[in-house]
Amino acid sequence: MPAKSRFTRLDAFTKTVEDARIRTTSGGVVTIASLLIVLYLVWGEWSDYRRIVVHPELIVDKGRGERMEIHLNISFPQIPCELLTLDVMDVSGEQQTGVKHGISKVHLAPALQGGMPIEIKALDLHGDEPASHLDPSYCGECYGPPAPPTASKPGCCQTCEEVREAYAAVSWAFGKGEGVQQCEREHYSEKLEAQRDQGCRIEGGFRVNKVIGNFHIAPGRSFSNGMMHVHDLNNYLDPSQGSHTFTHTIHHLRFGPQLPDDLTKRVGEKTLGWTNHHLNPLDNTVQSTDDAAFNYMYFLKVVSTSYYPLGWKSKGTTGDITPDYVSIGQHGLGSDGSLETHQYSVTSHKRSLKGGTDEGHKERLHAVGGIPGVFFSYDISPMKVINREERTKTFTGFLTGVCAVIGGTLTVAAAIDRAFYEGATRIKKLHQR
Repeated sequence: MPAKSRFTRLDAFTKTVEDARIRTTSGGVVTIASLLIVLYLVWGEWSDYRRIVVHPELIVDKGRGERMEIHLNISFPQIPCELLTLDVMDVSGEQQTGVKHGISKVHLAPALQGGMPIEIKALDLHGDEPASHLDPSYCGECYGPPAPPTASKPGCCQTCEEVREAYAAVSWAFGKGEGVQQCEREHYSEKLEAQRDQGCRIEGGFRVNKVIGNFHIAPGRSFSNGMMHVHDLNNYLDPSQGSHTFTHTIHHLRFGPQLPDDLTKRVGEKTLGWTNHHLNPLDNTVQSTDDAAFNYMYFLKVVSTSYYPLGWKSKGTTGDITPDYVSIGQHGLGSDGSLETHQYSVTSHKRSLKGGTDEGHKERLHAVGGIPGVFFSYDISPMKVINREERTKTFTGFLTGVCAVIGGTLTVAAAIDRAFYEGATRIKKLHQR
């Protein structure tokens, strides 16, 4: 016999000689069954290790100097595009009047004709070359106010649009341009009349400061009169222009980028805590009225929300200052797969600007006056939700689980096999008596 090693006395797994072992049919069945169970449970451990879940965290939003994008798609079947203006303002004092960058106005056929989109270029009221044929020495009159700073020729109003801008700059109502040479030359009144029964869809996105603010879609050009923000409602309320109302459909309204569909599928259906907020509460909202002097107000509470993919590491940056060169629609989309967006809740209110009481609630009195339109007031929550992709267990945890599965299964199988063997032995002894 070989010399005994000093480790022999430490052997916790003592062996029996082959002659002392007894193999039984029941033991073979238990062995096969235990192996199948081990394989099944190990596969379950592997699937659990590979599964990715989203772990939500709630923290205080410490970002400074941030901006966010608002994307919208709203149809107004009873107002032509020429009468609609999108304005944005916030508590920091920043105002964006007549927002055009990133926004498209799609002209819609009258509702009785199906309300389908119409070619935009054919409906351009002002055109691209209304003054190209004029004498180079021509200097159009602005009819009272000074020429706007954006005029194509300093000190002159060469087009109907420039006259309108000059009027808006001094808070004067413009109307349909009667008696204005530039507007008569461009047939502004006739083109406005041709659009009287058409609708409009406003779609696109714009960027705002991440502070309390509002944006609204209202009729006529906007301007400031003292400390008041007002709109030129002459053409909107003109009976000869037909009956305009702010019946509208909000097809889509969101703050920040949308969670990509492939990302939603990869995260899985069990993480509805993350994906559910992208069912924006105002999507597919329909409001209708027969009153031209009607006001719709939506009050939104916006919560910053971040999504970090598996393996994402912080780069140590603070704040989320968006460079001006980042195009609309790209803000919040990180090259590393991270996503900075927002979710929101909403309450709404609507009222007639003529005042009066609610039907069935005579104790509720509405104030008289205001601007007809659709107004969105948003407030920023001080909290931030972080959704981080994580595995349910580490690789060490996976190995621990595999060892536990193998050890536990074999231990239970050995106990079952021992029970079968002892039972069979006792039954055999009883038959031998």
